[in-house]
Parts: sequence; C-alpha cells; structure tokens
Amino acid sequence: MFQVFVDSAANLPAATAKKYDIHVVSFVNLVNGKELVCFDPDLTLEEERAKGKEYYNAMRSGAEIKTGLISTANFEDAFRTALAAGEDVIYFSLSKNISGNYNSARLAAEELLEEYGDKRKIRLVDSLNASLAQGILAIYATEMRDKGMDVDDAADLLETYVGRMNGVFTVGDLKYLSHTGRIKGSVAVVGNMLKIKPILRGNKDGYIVSYKNVRGRKAVLNELIHLFCETIENPENQIVGIAHADAYEDSLYVMEEIQKKVNVREFINTSYDYCTGSHVGPDTIALFFMAKDRELL
Repeated sequence: MFQVFVDSAANLPAATAKKYDIHVVSFVNLVNGKELVCFDPDLTLEEERAKGKEYYNAMRSGAEIKTGLISTANFEDAFRTALAAGEDVIYFSLSKNISGNYNSARLAAEELLEEYGDKRKIRLVDSLNASLAQGILAIYATEMRDKGMDVDDAADLLETYVGRMNGVFTVGDLKYLSHTGRIKGSVAVVGNMLKIKPILRGNKDGYIVSYKNVRGRKAVLNELIHLFCETIENPENQIVGIAHADAYEDSLYVMEEIQKKVNVREFINTSYDYCTGSHVGPDTIALFFMAKDRELL
C-alpha cells in the first residue's frame, strides 16, 4: 500500500482531501507580515470560499503578500509518517519550473531513503502544472491504490497523464502577472485600459505561457468554455477542476455552460489556493482537464 501526498497548491478542498485520504503539506504565506497557513483541513466548502473572499479582498486592497517554499524538514516529517507505518509514498508536486518545492521534496526523499534503504519507496511526480492539475492526479492515484496497484505502477501510469493534464486560466487584472514578470508593467496598464483578457496555460515543460488574448470578461469565459469542449477527451471518465479567486458566480457560469454541452464524470469547483493565487490575482478562473496533449490545437 501507499499514501498519497500533495502540497496545498494542489487546491484540493478539505472535504475532498479527507474523502480520498490525501495528505496535504501546506504552504505558509505572509499577509502584511502575518503568517497564513494555506490549507485548513477542517473547513467546509462554504468556509473555504468565505476565507478566499477575505484573502482576495485583501489583495485588492493592496495587502503585501509573500510566499515561500515548504521546507525539506516539513516534507521529511510528512513522508516519515507513511514510511513508519510500513507504507510507500507518492507525492504530486507543483511544477518545478515555477517553484522550488519539488526540489525540497526531492531532498527529503533522498534523506529518508538513505534511512529506510530498499524497504520503502517514495515516488515524486512533477505535475509540470499547478492547482487542481496536481490535485486531480492525486485523486486518480488513490483510486489506483484502492484497486490494488502498487506505488511504482501507479506512478508510472500517472506520469503519462502529466502530458495530457491541461491547466488553462484567465485573470481579472493584468497587474498581478506583471508583478511576477509574466508580462511587462506597461503591457498590463494598456491591456487593462483596453479590457484585454489573456488566456494562459501550462505548457508541456511546466512553464506558464500565453495562449491567446480576448477582449472582455464574458467573451474570455466563453472562450474558455469553447476551448474545453473542443479539446477534452473522454469527459465522462474525467474529474474536471474549476478554481476561482473570489469569482464564484463566474465559476458557476463556466461550469453550467460546460454541463449543457459535455457530460463529465465529476466537477470540483473550489476557491483558488492562496499560494499560486497570489501570483495570478483576484477574479482568476482556471480549468483543469485531460486532452490528447497540452497543445490545445
């Protein structure tokens, strides 16, 4: 048997993590100098949404947000609980090309495997993506475990899913992308004036890249819906993710319009996690689903 781990950037609601027995190692942000643990295992969906509104309103008001990595020691403590219980570990990481988190987990795994030798296994799966692109893979891992697959077989199969798991999103205000160097500040100012709304995606190498620009909020939401419906494969077998940064009504519109056109196995609709959400900003809407690849063509 094996235990499944994610970092809190995987954006799994607390109830979902509990349902599937997924362990969440949390980021800690600083908001105006005060620590904010990014994952609370005891919140309901409604409470998570309320706390998300509070967080993204703070961003709108100009709060100073700082993010940091999860330490190697924290990963070591988390993984050790599984190993000490006689179980292996599989961990789904935020893309190593947008965060150093994967490396923290790698160092922890190396330390633990020196201690446990060949008695236990730790498999790290780089999602080359973020948010529910990690979380959905973790859910699939638990289903494979429940069917009797061992950690290596599950990890090997899920690594083939990584190149098909798409994450596409749009933002409410371009200034947050400029803060993280995704676009130039001057481009953000002009784009906001012209109501330009970009669609961005995680590419096959785990970098966030621009896909296309659309003018107007409603138009960009409709383009996300169209993109999803045109490229998803075998939707009836898929868990689909929607993450929003205090844009719940827009997320419901996207979900409902998709459901009119495509029959999916299940939706997870959740407030955007604070760690990655701080880089894209309030009113972000993101979709996560599997297609034949990440090219979206």
